[in-house]
Amino acid sequence: MHDGSGRIVVQGLTKHFGPVPAVQNLSFHVEPGSVTGFLGPNGAGKTTTLRMLLGLVNPTAGYATINGVPFTQLGNPGRVVGAVLEAQGFHPSRTARNHLLVYAAAMGMPDRRADEVLGLVGLSGVGGRSAGNFSLGMKQRLALATALLGDPQVLVLDEPANGLDPEGIAWLRTFLKAFASSGRTVLISSHLLAEVEQTIDQVVIISHGQTMYYGRVDELRNSQQSRVIVQPADPAKLLSALEEAGITGAQQTPDGKIAVVGATVQQIGDIAAKAGLALYGVQEERADLEQLFFRLTSGQYAAPPPQQGPYGQAPPGPPPPGYGPPTGGGYPPVQPPPQQGYAVPAGPTGPTGPTGPGTPANPWAPPTGPQPQQGYQQPGQGGWGGNA
Repeated sequence: MHDGSGRIVVQGLTKHFGPVPAVQNLSFHVEPGSVTGFLGPNGAGKTTTLRMLLGLVNPTAGYATINGVPFTQLGNPGRVVGAVLEAQGFHPSRTARNHLLVYAAAMGMPDRRADEVLGLVGLSGVGGRSAGNFSLGMKQRLALATALLGDPQVLVLDEPANGLDPEGIAWLRTFLKAFASSGRTVLISSHLLAEVEQTIDQVVIISHGQTMYYGRVDELRNSQQSRVIVQPADPAKLLSALEEAGITGAQQTPDGKIAVVGATVQQIGDIAAKAGLALYGVQEERADLEQLFFRLTSGQYAAPPPQQGPYGQAPPGPPPPGYGPPTGGGYPPVQPPPQQGYAVPAGPTGPTGPTGPGTPANPWAPPTGPQPQQGYQQPGQGGWGGNA
């Protein structure tokens, strides 16, 4: 019998396919009332982890529970967990409504629930159309409607924004936030990093099947130093003035601007004013989730080195187009503070969940490789709109 907590616990989860380690000692937990992002490059082990969580793959070691028990012990799991691992499980000739009626009957839900979830995902007007004629975005919505049939406490979604247009992505973000704010649990995997950053509360980042970071997004971002980009009338004079004021983390960038670490916009403005310098632009930059993600996962699928000539020199001809290596003005390495809040566990601790320090990366080191929120509505109380 499950405990009804809505809590997901993954502890020491490991899976080997023959000699190949797909997931290695992965541990995290997801609390009700939050949206957790599960991020990693292709082949990192995300889908394998979700399949083990949902009882579709047996782990080599470790365990995963929902509501304190494995998925296979939930009784009627569709009433507890709504899951979408791929948006292709539809008979092409069956209408969207009839597809939902089949699943509703299997879960013991009334037929009216099919119409309710069609409204929740914005497909009320196309419920009589064959699912085989749906676009990829419409299939994603129908898959989400199927997951919502049992009015579940937990949602587990693999790449839910795949195929959605910008309006659909904004709708999905609002829906997931509202679902979680009603005290329910959401775990999503995604490669749409910029979109995930606006949706999730905490993040699990994996690479090579291992946890690279686990914690709250704001704590990961705040652990990184920001920098201020200044466009002065006289770069050399500003560098000298900053050094006299005791600010040593300043470098000139190739385009003539000054990158300053360890000082605020106000401090730099006061120093420039005191030195009689005009400033034509001042901008503070802080790492976003995508930059942090690339630093944490770089190297899993690194590109081969550039092709060389017969004696080791570069091949003749102009350099290939694209961004060249930086020549200065980058961020210096920083030491992140100790991780607070959720953390990567040091080892198995039992079903109460993991604790331990996280390992955020330095996003500024040279690389190696509004929608308003609404309450989630219960069945029979209306639904979410949205264009199909």
